[in-house]
Amino acid sequence: MVDINRYARHISLPDVGIEGQKLITQSRVLVVGAGGLGSPVLLYLAAAGIGEIGIIDDDDVDLSNLQRQVIHSESHIGMAKVESARERILSINSAIKVTIWNERLSPDNAQKIFCNWDLIIDGTDNIPTRYLVDDMCKILGIPWVYGSIYRFEGQVSVFNYNEGPCYRDLFPEPPPSKMIPSCAEGGVFGVLPGVIGSLQATEAIKIILNKGDLLSGKLLLYDAEAMSFRTLNFSKNDSSETNLSEVRKMFEENGWCQSSNLIDGEIEEPATAGEVMFNHLSVAQYKDKKSNGWMPFLIDVRSDGEYDQMKVSFTDLQIPHENILSKVDQIPKDRDIILLCRSGMRSQMAAMFLMDAGYEGNKLYNLDGGIMAWSSNIPADIE
Repeated sequence: MVDINRYARHISLPDVGIEGQKLITQSRVLVVGAGGLGSPVLLYLAAAGIGEIGIIDDDDVDLSNLQRQVIHSESHIGMAKVESARERILSINSAIKVTIWNERLSPDNAQKIFCNWDLIIDGTDNIPTRYLVDDMCKILGIPWVYGSIYRFEGQVSVFNYNEGPCYRDLFPEPPPSKMIPSCAEGGVFGVLPGVIGSLQATEAIKIILNKGDLLSGKLLLYDAEAMSFRTLNFSKNDSSETNLSEVRKMFEENGWCQSSNLIDGEIEEPATAGEVMFNHLSVAQYKDKKSNGWMPFLIDVRSDGEYDQMKVSFTDLQIPHENILSKVDQIPKDRDIILLCRSGMRSQMAAMFLMDAGYEGNKLYNLDGGIMAWSSNIPADIE
């Protein structure tokens, strides 16, 4: 039975109505992570009247969380996040069934936990977890909504919707763990998770209603400083396959960030992007190609301050990654291009911007490990 008074504003929408609200109240949505992204997702799913909400998170509420994790409160400091989130959800909508797991999602429990949910929303921003979610959703035939945040920037997409593109189609391989900045280094603008999490909840409800244009095959990029949105398109790679053995290795490797209270401020950086994307390049590969006369165009996409502190002496162009399209008149299309940042994170975004502007992906090279790897392996090039 639909509560007509509670959901009156939904029901009055021609594209929702009573039948649409029934779909919402009959749906089951699992949210991985009850942190920065999970907070707005869970609040809006509860308000919308999702029939059953699942939450998995192994962390406790900490004072430092409250700057952005708005589902929690000072009175819940020290409480398990799943318990805190459940209490808040039921205070908003007591008719909702809330199922919780106070544990970390892993290759050992993922299939059991994921079974029988209509939709998964990832709110962890943890690279091993993201590949696990993608592989498990593909195996089980479940769509999932992706969100990621870093400092003032965010990303949103929908994967595995009606057998559409998956996360591995966009980011086929994870980067080496040692080339990712520590999870505490990123930082995040406090309101950014609210924007990205709300967009994730929006896509989730649209999936349930089967209404509107979804972000399937699209990566939405949001820049809070510039207050701008940009959408990049990508396609399904028919040769892409799940790789749970690789995922398990990532979970067992010490180099990956594993503490969920630190993982809601990182946009991960894939090391390669398949035939529809750009190349990845290690410093060792660069040295080999250079010894054979390779003369690429080198672009440093770090900030001006970072560049002044340390740079490759023969850099051809320095421009912050978010502004790279303002310099396309200086970037050749007939030469190979290396994109460089601190560790390879922002440079992969710059590569995607250039591809969207018409540059060929096979001429773009994202340097794995960025300036940190270059300075460690070829210090003579650094000034």
